Amino acid sequence: MSKINQKIVPHLWYDKEAKEAAEFYASIFPDSSITGVTTIHDTPSGDSDIVTFELWGQKFMAISAGPHFKINPSVSFMVNFDPSRIKNAIEKINEVWNKLSDGGTALMPLDKYPFSERYGWIQDKYGLSWQLILTNPEGEERPSIIPSFLFVGNQCGNTEEAMNFYLSVFKNTKQGHIARYPNGMEPDKEGTIMFADFKLENQWFAAMDSAHNHKFNFNEAISFMVYCDTQEEIDYYWERLSAVPEAEQCGWLKDKYDVSWQIVPSEMDEMMSKGTPEQLERLTKAFLKMKKFDLVELRKAYKG
Repeated sequence: MSKINQKIVPHLWYDKEAKEAAEFYASIFPDSSITGVTTIHDTPSGDSDIVTFELWGQKFMAISAGPHFKINPSVSFMVNFDPSRIKNAIEKINEVWNKLSDGGTALMPLDKYPFSERYGWIQDKYGLSWQLILTNPEGEERPSIIPSFLFVGNQCGNTEEAMNFYLSVFKNTKQGHIARYPNGMEPDKEGTIMFADFKLENQWFAAMDSAHNHKFNFNEAISFMVYCDTQEEIDYYWERLSAVPEAEQCGWLKDKYDVSWQIVPSEMDEMMSKGTPEQLERLTKAFLKMKKFDLVELRKAYKG
């Protein structure tokens, strides 16, 4: 199953619960599994578990790295229950909702809405939020799980600009649906984005503006890893995406919309999963000193 070719991978930051959360999600969604657990030592947060897992065709990575960042609903995951692909889609959506509700909080109750016969937005017990929707896809099929950005606060109204920016930076892109707020939906401004989706590197993402008063904003707790095969590619994404110099560290950056990205060499995963404790220790020491990753230096450190 791990043959999913995915260049951009959502990365979830937990205090100590990365493994527990990944196991919880893998038990809820179809065709899901944990694909790897590595522990790295002596990071600024002590020992950190790094967990890779797949949920219904979407790769994820999670890390237990201390209480510095808390996951919030500014990034959520849309889960498409498509009756043309899933038997008993309504039963299935109810079942997944009930499991995610255990210790969680409903942000929008599971119900009938103008845009779907069955939809709900739930924040689970680990803080991660999911939008479950019964889809009736006319036209192009969407994957089962899609990362979704919510532009709120000072970023509200920037969805369209951000989407166009990402479409210009990444390769293999495509604009999908765009639905705008009509007049009379205050505080949301007419013409801002009620829902849009788009493809980056052949992967679907969704985004929307919300002018309501939310007590959260984009932060480092959910970032997106961009796997790069060469130093040129690392340089390319770093140059175009990084907009907050003080946020640059260990391959992490923040763009002008406050979204966090990690620009990482593809071979890092291999090193992490196959390395001896000594190799991992050298690699960790080397990358903790870097802002943008230097592939040659990382390989040197790994080989010793």
